[in-house]
Amino acid sequence: MDDTFEKTSITSDLAHRIIAAAEAKAHEMGTPMVIAVCDESGVLKAFSRMDGAALLAVQVAQDKAYTAIGFGLPTDGWHDFIKDDPPLALGAPAAVDRLVIFGGGYPIQVGGKVVGGIGVSGGHYTQDMDVAQAGLSAVSA
Repeated sequence: MDDTFEKTSITSDLAHRIIAAAEAKAHEMGTPMVIAVCDESGVLKAFSRMDGAALLAVQVAQDKAYTAIGFGLPTDGWHDFIKDDPPLALGAPAAVDRLVIFGGGYPIQVGGKVVGGIGVSGGHYTQDMDVAQAGLSAVSA
């Protein structure tokens, strides 16, 4: 069938292990976070809003995961990518729905393929990055 292709996606089991690892880090830091894990298409696969996490962090976490999947680029990489290009810096955030250009979102890769993404929100973006990276520690290369 030349008119179709197969995609590799994150399993529910891995998504939940990532959530658990990220939650453990957030608990250690004492900061309630929202953690979203999406599949390779940006559709929510697993989710946690820790007790006390901000309501607005719900959408931001999902958008960070979506952004990371969209280009296979961590969200914190966007700032450096667009900062010295005024048309792109002004246009990309306005034109690209759900684009987040600060830290806390990472693509999830298995076997060199993007199979999903993690987005974390609830603290300063550097804290979000630490929690997301802890979640990624559950992924075996």
